[in-house]
Amino acid sequence: MSDDATYPGERVTRYQVTERQGTDYDAVFADIPAADRAVWDRAKSFVDEVGDRMTTAWDTADYPLDLVRRLGELDLFTDGIDHPALTRISPLAAGLVNMEISRGDGSLGTVIAVQGGLALRTLALFGSPEQQARWLAPLARGEVLGSFALTEPDHGSDSVSLETVARRDGEEWVLRGAKKWIGNGASGGVTFVWARADAPGEPDHGGVRCFLVEQDTPGYRGEVITGKTSLRGIHQAHIELDDVRLPADAVLPGTHSFKDASIVLYSTRSGVAWSALGHATACYEAALAYAGQRTQFGKPLARFQMVQERLTQMLADLTAMQLFCRRLADLESSGALRPTQASLAKYHNTRAARRVASTARDLLGGNGILLENRVMMHLADIEAIHTYEGTESVQALLIGRDITGVSAFA
Repeated sequence: MSDDATYPGERVTRYQVTERQGTDYDAVFADIPAADRAVWDRAKSFVDEVGDRMTTAWDTADYPLDLVRRLGELDLFTDGIDHPALTRISPLAAGLVNMEISRGDGSLGTVIAVQGGLALRTLALFGSPEQQARWLAPLARGEVLGSFALTEPDHGSDSVSLETVARRDGEEWVLRGAKKWIGNGASGGVTFVWARADAPGEPDHGGVRCFLVEQDTPGYRGEVITGKTSLRGIHQAHIELDDVRLPADAVLPGTHSFKDASIVLYSTRSGVAWSALGHATACYEAALAYAGQRTQFGKPLARFQMVQERLTQMLADLTAMQLFCRRLADLESSGALRPTQASLAKYHNTRAARRVASTARDLLGGNGILLENRVMMHLADIEAIHTYEGTESVQALLIGRDITGVSAFA
């Protein structure tokens, strides 16, 4: 029997639901400037190159480091960071990159967030000229992996209470503590470790500082976290810092308090909102394609009223997400973006992406759980971005404090 043979009861052996459809019902992105569109097109080409491979990587929990280097070669890590040593792209272009890479694969979207949004941004904002001269270009090119170690096993939403200590010992610093959920933290490269300074008599005693730690430094132990059911194509680490001894120049001189870490986190929340949009776009377009291809009760799903209503609900969520993101980019370009506006976009978009992904999974029926259709991958990965860079509850408290003038943080 030939490979293209069909059998009774199996008219379609595989559905084509992963192709890009360019959904933009309200023409939110119709006027993208040529320079921004060129960056977006690079991201699209990359996603088209690696989509099937990342599906396999997600299945096997493999982290393809050569693709991290490829992202660097395409200059897709700079995330709108303003620094003379980095290629400057607009906030809109940075958002479109986050959206497009996440539309292809959530693990790669998190690579962009970790390598560019967190590690590279921390160095660009707070590093010494010497640190930047040595590490900025290799990080931007993906030649060296970077990680951002703030979260601890006991401190996630309350990371302001971090307990990792950097003790001053003569001309050196000694780090002791633990970190968890650190992307790239056990993959080689450098880690930007946030720790509380124990330096009696110095101005920053008791403050929070950031240290550049090469991962082969004695006492640094990073173990890949296994058993994840989300973002399986990137490795995150549980890190132990067992009296890691560092020279005085390992500290990033621009860091003095937790507010400095917050500056980085505020900057990346816009990126998470864009990533959620990418995930939701993939799920909506898969559902739309499937509705046109799948026949039940003698007609395509697209001809059923209930299916059309579900698709409309998904499109409404998706369009609102697009509007949120475009407005964020415009505000950031004008210098008018406030941190809580980014929080509101993340709060809305990750919640909306959850709804879209869940509806898409349901609409695809049993085919919705197959990795080849990618909807289940996106649904699982959305759970991670819904949590990281500030949980839903933390975003709500930040926004609530802003609109009421009253803090409800414990």
